[in-house]
Amino acid sequence: MEGPLDRDGRRAGVKAARLHPWRVTPAEAAAIQRRLAGLVRVGGALPRPPRLVAGADAAYSRSGGMVFAAVTVHAFPSLELVERRCAARPALFPYVPGLLTFREGPALVDAFGLVACAPDVVIFDGQGILHPRRMGVAAHMGVLLGVPTVGCAKSLLCGRCDEPGTARGAWTAVTGGGERLGACLRTREGVRPVYVSPGFGLGLEAAVETVLSCTTRYRLPEPVRSAHRFAALAKEDFEERAGEDGGVSGSLSDDGRR
Repeated sequence: MEGPLDRDGRRAGVKAARLHPWRVTPAEAAAIQRRLAGLVRVGGALPRPPRLVAGADAAYSRSGGMVFAAVTVHAFPSLELVERRCAARPALFPYVPGLLTFREGPALVDAFGLVACAPDVVIFDGQGILHPRRMGVAAHMGVLLGVPTVGCAKSLLCGRCDEPGTARGAWTAVTGGGERLGACLRTREGVRPVYVSPGFGLGLEAAVETVLSCTTRYRLPEPVRSAHRFAALAKEDFEERAGEDGGVSGSLSDDGRR
C-alpha cells in the first residue's frame, strides 16, 4: 500500500489494499464485513495535528445505474481546497441498507487512487463503526486505505442515544450492544445533530474533534460538503456527455476535466 513519497517525505496518493472482491452477493458482502471488522483499529488520536483533511461522498445518476465518488483534499486548519478527484463506475451491487460500501466502494477506491496529496485523515458522509456489523463506509475504506477515517452521517443506522444540548459542540454517546459506538453531535446551535463515529485509526473523542474542527457555518463538515458538491458536478458532467446507459466509467480531475 505504500506509494511514492513527496518532497516532505509524505506518502503521495492513496492506494487501496485488495482484501476482497466487489462482485459478490449480499450474503457474501455481509460475511466480508464481519471478517474485515476484525481488522478495524480504533482509539487514540492523530500523532500530530493534520495538515491535510479529506472529505468523501458519492452521488448516483438519475437512473441509479452509475455511481460518482468524489474525494476533496483541504489544507488544515484553513480548509482551503487543495485538490479534488472524482471517479465513476456502474452501480453493480443492489441497494441494501448496511451494504452501501459494496455499491460505492469501487468508485471510491478509484477516486482515492487519483489523489496526489495524501490526507492525514478522511471524513466520509456515512457511518464508521456505528453500524450493525461495525463496518460502515468509513471503517471499511479505512481498512482498505490504511488511513485514519471518520464517519459523519445525517441519520442513525443503529444504536441509541439521548438528544444532546442545543449548543455547538454538545454531544451524547450512541451505544449499541453494550458498546459506545459513536456520538450524536450538535455542530451548529439549534440545528439537527449529526452522527459521528470512528472509522479507522482514531477514537471517538478524536473523531468528534475532527468533525467539529472542520465544521464552519453549516451542519456538515466542509470537506464532506465539498465532496458532495463535486460528486454532483461529476454526475451532471457524465450525464451530459454519455447519457445514462450505465456503460461508462471514468474520472474527473480538480479542474473538472474528464
